[in-house]
Amino acid sequence: MNKKKIVFLTGTRADFGKIKSLIKITQESDIFDVHIFVTGMHMISKYGKTIIEIEKSGFKNIYPFINHDDIIHMDRNLAKTIEGFSHYIGEIKPNLIIVHGDRIEAMAGAIVGSLNNVLVAHIEGGELSGTIDELIRHSISKLSHIHLTSNEEAKKRLIQMGEEESSVFTIGSPDLDVMNSKKLPSLDFVKNYYEISFDKYAILMFHPVTTEVDKIKEQVKTLVDSILESNVNYIIIYPNNDLGSNIILDEYERFKNSKRIKIFPSLRFEYFLVLLKNAKFIIGNSSAGIREAPYYEIPTINIGNRQKNRSLSKNILNIDFEKVLILNGIEKVLTLGKMKKDIDFGDGNSDKKFLKLLKSELFWEISNQKQFRDLI
Repeated sequence: MNKKKIVFLTGTRADFGKIKSLIKITQESDIFDVHIFVTGMHMISKYGKTIIEIEKSGFKNIYPFINHDDIIHMDRNLAKTIEGFSHYIGEIKPNLIIVHGDRIEAMAGAIVGSLNNVLVAHIEGGELSGTIDELIRHSISKLSHIHLTSNEEAKKRLIQMGEEESSVFTIGSPDLDVMNSKKLPSLDFVKNYYEISFDKYAILMFHPVTTEVDKIKEQVKTLVDSILESNVNYIIIYPNNDLGSNIILDEYERFKNSKRIKIFPSLRFEYFLVLLKNAKFIIGNSSAGIREAPYYEIPTINIGNRQKNRSLSKNILNIDFEKVLILNGIEKVLTLGKMKKDIDFGDGNSDKKFLKLLKSELFWEISNQKQFRDLI
């Protein structure tokens, strides 16, 4: 097989964690020429400029691109990403573009690939959520030629959407490859690295829901009131840079004088996993509470609609934005401790399944001329 040129596109700390093991295993192979297009939150100092973490990972062929003028106009940022990525692939001429999830950067990659007759593989399509993310994710799936799903349920949804079954491959959730790694640092090392002094703690990750932007100020005020009133230590990570994130960060200013709270713009993915694995619980509306926390048998308090329809685990307590519900939820999960894992997103070898696929001649014969398939 001729050496294939592959481009991974990453726009956030979260999607990089998902694709990191896939980048690693293909860059270490001598039959692929692997490149990484880095944009979105990775390039913003306010959110930790996480391109630095990508560079520290030892990856080659990293191309940085700034796509954000501001966070108000997602459509303009999408347009800018399309333009930048189009020029990029016009220069390097890849055989395959790999995107993940439901962000505008992934949509830009799928649009550019499909309109330039370059194969596009979408990781974790067919998932459900309760916001604009779902529309974006399904749109990316329709623009993609190949689908790498986390479980059989997601595969069935894609087939229901008219995708060709022979182009859908269940490889599991690639972040489990990192979660299962025996090379994760110790908890003491991570706590020393981030100067975290407390022994017992919870994690808070709360992102804006762009379709509820008029409610965010009231929602985050209720959340902050509850966190301050609860007698728990917290590690808090900045929200995604979506519309409404500044409202959240303004409200987080109220945490500054609390000795029970440490706030970070971003955490290195492996270090975050160590902290999550040892947390009492995670609270907010992050997908980490839906995917990673149940895998580590950590309880989740999921607030609001952002992860609606995704919270299938019994480890997840779904509540609304009311202080009494949040405080009662915190009290409840503190009594639970570790909970039995009851989700299926693979067994931590997505990278090996991925590499096996890429080594197959049949994979590269998948057509970029798509047709809708009716259910029989």
